[in-house]
Amino acid sequence: MADDNAEVSAPIATEQPSEATKPEYVQDKFWDETTKQVNIENLASSYNSLESKLGSRTEDLTKQIRTDLEAEKLKNVPESYKLNVPELDDKVNLNINKDMPIVQWWDKTAKDAGLSQEQYDSGVKAFVDNALANIPNPQIETQKLGDAGKERIEAASMWSKKHLSPEGYNTIANLASTAEGVKVVEELMKLNKDSNMPTSNTAVDAQATQEDLKAMLNDPRYWDSNRRDPGYVRRVTELYEKAYKGQS
Repeated sequence: MADDNAEVSAPIATEQPSEATKPEYVQDKFWDETTKQVNIENLASSYNSLESKLGSRTEDLTKQIRTDLEAEKLKNVPESYKLNVPELDDKVNLNINKDMPIVQWWDKTAKDAGLSQEQYDSGVKAFVDNALANIPNPQIETQKLGDAGKERIEAASMWSKKHLSPEGYNTIANLASTAEGVKVVEELMKLNKDSNMPTSNTAVDAQATQEDLKAMLNDPRYWDSNRRDPGYVRRVTELYEKAYKGQS
């Protein structure tokens, strides 16, 4: 008879491994039914192909955007730029024209950069502003010459007209636009104080104004018997005849 008190062992339950199933987020083409696993090779190949297509489309889109922007920019580029010089004060002597090398350079640079007429004008204005900044201020230069600054400038100008050729006068006029330049002319005036009139045509000869003639009459070489210069007197007479020829 079996022992009623003998310990009876209960059978141990064992869990049978369940068959792997495809996750919902995995597409069928990436699931291997044989191994019941994700096909990593197919997944990687598909990803690389997609990345290549997206990269190609991005590059094409970038090229198209650049082409469109370039076409839009060229629409605003005139066939030739018009030189619009800002309005200047009548007393400012600043000549700007298309024959100047710097203007020709700006034409080519603006064209190559695809600038509009408005942008071209901005460049011209910047050039003019810079040029004006380097032009002497007449009021300040006059003040540097003292209380008689205006008279000294007028005297230097008149002397230059009487003694220099038109070309020489134009050159010295630029020099005499500064206080230092006027002082240089005054030194020349002292050196030539007692010299005879030049034999070549001067700026006054080319176009003598009434102010020029009056100034010449007030010159001691004309009215002072002790300092009278026959050549000077003759020149004044000729200029008067030239200025008032045909008037009676």
